Amino acid sequence: MQFRQEPIGWVLRLIIYKQGGTSVDDCAKVSRELSHILDVEDLIPQKYFLEVSSPGLDRPLKTENDFRRNKGEKVKLTVETDGTQLTQIGIIQDVQNGILLLQSDAGIMSYPLSGISKARLEIEF
Repeated sequence: MQFRQEPIGWVLRLIIYKQGGTSVDDCAKVSRELSHILDVEDLIPQKYFLEVSSPGLDRPLKTENDFRRNKGEKVKLTVETDGTQLTQIGIIQDVQNGILLLQSDAGIMSYPLSGISKARLEIEF
């Protein structure tokens, strides 16, 4: 959730996630319910816009919880090791104590999350 001033005015932005995917109907339902609560409680004194959305199909993975939540999913990583960048695609097997286990064509590889500069889910159609 974030609340910040943008060129259109103040925006209260809420990103929601649901295992198995977040639909437009999910966003609309949360928006209606949250809007009602915010109007009744009058928690925000200034005028603002409410945005409720999903994180998107190709959202970046940044935290250990992001990787844990997407266990079993295909991911594309950019890993920095010894001053070079390596791109790796594989299936998230597990993540514990800051270490990602990734099943790739080369077998199960381990990467410290601190060495991953970029990670996104790979979308297959």
